[in-house]
Amino acid sequence: MQELVAAYEAGATVYQLADRFEINRRTVGEILKRQKVKTRWQLLTEADVDEAERLYAQGLSLARIGKQLDVSGGAVRLRLLRRGVQLRDRHDRS
Repeated sequence: MQELVAAYEAGATVYQLADRFEINRRTVGEILKRQKVKTRWQLLTEADVDEAERLYAQGLSLARIGKQLDVSGGAVRLRLLRRGVQLRDRHDRS
């Protein structure tokens, strides 16, 4: 476990660690959580979701919004859907 934590803190991703230790990426996350390691991912605040909604309405893609907010486009998509935002057809991306 300490080797996994040290590698994560040195910059390895959860996916890289899962491959290296031959475990599921979720297991890596659980180990990091149990070891109280501060993870690099972050949750979107309500203010972030407000900003994401504004940017999306202006035509930015989910990926570009995610990049601006330092999260994945999938995280932005999920939060906008939960808020009830009607998403564009994928071919309308900026």
